[in-house]
Amino acid sequence: MATIPDVPTWVGELDRLAPAADLDVDPRFGAARLLVTVGGTPQGQVTVPLRAGRATAAELSAAVAGLGPVEAVEAAPAGTEPITVVVATRNRPESLARCLRAVLASDHPALSVVVVDNDPDDERTRQAVLDTGSDRVRYVREPRRGASVGRNRGLAEARTALVAFTDDDTEVDLAWASRIAGAFAGDPDLACVSGPVLAARLASPEERAADIALAWNKGFTPRRFTLAEPPADSPIFPFAPGLFGIGANLAVRAAAARAVGGFDEAMGPGTPTHGGEDCEFLVRMILAGHVLGYAPGAYLWHHHRPDQAALRTQLEGYAVGLGSFLAKVALSPQGRAVALRRLPAAVARLRHISERESGAGEAMPSTGLLERGGRFARGGWAYLQRSREVRRNGGAVPPMVLPARSGLVPAHIRRAAEAARVRSAAGPVRAVPTPRSRWGATDAAAELTRSPAA
Repeated sequence: MATIPDVPTWVGELDRLAPAADLDVDPRFGAARLLVTVGGTPQGQVTVPLRAGRATAAELSAAVAGLGPVEAVEAAPAGTEPITVVVATRNRPESLARCLRAVLASDHPALSVVVVDNDPDDERTRQAVLDTGSDRVRYVREPRRGASVGRNRGLAEARTALVAFTDDDTEVDLAWASRIAGAFAGDPDLACVSGPVLAARLASPEERAADIALAWNKGFTPRRFTLAEPPADSPIFPFAPGLFGIGANLAVRAAAARAVGGFDEAMGPGTPTHGGEDCEFLVRMILAGHVLGYAPGAYLWHHHRPDQAALRTQLEGYAVGLGSFLAKVALSPQGRAVALRRLPAAVARLRHISERESGAGEAMPSTGLLERGGRFARGGWAYLQRSREVRRNGGAVPPMVLPARSGLVPAHIRRAAEAARVRSAAGPVRAVPTPRSRWGATDAAAELTRSPAA
């Protein structure tokens, strides 16, 4: 098929087991991006040209035929183990409400939600939680700002062995949580699972540019990552930003995540580093010897930035965040030693990312080499300053490579987890301040990180 021009693109799903039908959408759309599924299990994506918003059933059939036979698709495994979904948010109640509607529509039979409201300006987020009318959603007010702080607070509050993270600008698939549970059930060695992050809208040039530049969809083939078995397609493994997934679609065994120290609170949205926290966390999980998995069936939809100013801010933040991640690697003696051997491949990877962004369309904000380097440097400097500040305030700044000992768990996670257990007997609590203390270790870490049933 000829290359489809950069035009407003409708986004939807097409199940190959459903009766064939024409596609008829708003005539302003010149193309359709379709997630092709087989009985709900994703097989791939296709983009189909539209004429006045229409494509015939025959045209759709021809477009999906290249994905291979229906019989080759194995149903994504599903599970029912209780799971807590953590959403860290700040001042975006409308977006949060949309996210919660999707999460609560899940087919998972034992799902609960913790909404962490980071340093809010008002009560709108709390009201959005109350408006759900669901006793499965708990509101937690966190006085400190930052996505990493919010995720760590949610990890501490969770009362289940499995914890999933998503962002307030996503809409999860109906089977998302069940398939996360299924991935863990099918592979007991997994400590962490990620899945595809698909564009929810491609109507504006900026949304389409972001979809190409960010490349958050890692395909529809299950994968498994371990330090002992480096993937052949990543010469910079394990220091590969985005290879393992992103924080918008991430799930963990709570005990493993707590044991490595949770997320680095000096990194991520809401801090001067703007990003890098999810990449750093996943690399640290790999370096700690854990097994990470990619489950294509556990997909969700992300609402990309729809205008030029928002896209520019987002991309600038990701560059600064990458700089902060590189700074942390450089500051770690063990991490630095491993990373230096991959330096030539890392330079090639950065060049590839730059070329991908350059080819993302006219809406893509232009960034020169000097400007990009400046953002990396700014991110490194921001991390140095922020990590000192977080440590002074008793927050979590876990080392890239843990010492050869078990039980290194941030004190604030230990104490909040203990408090959550006490509260579980008395019912949900709307807001609890986070204890602030320095890092600590305990010989009883295994017991402290064991979560009671939901």
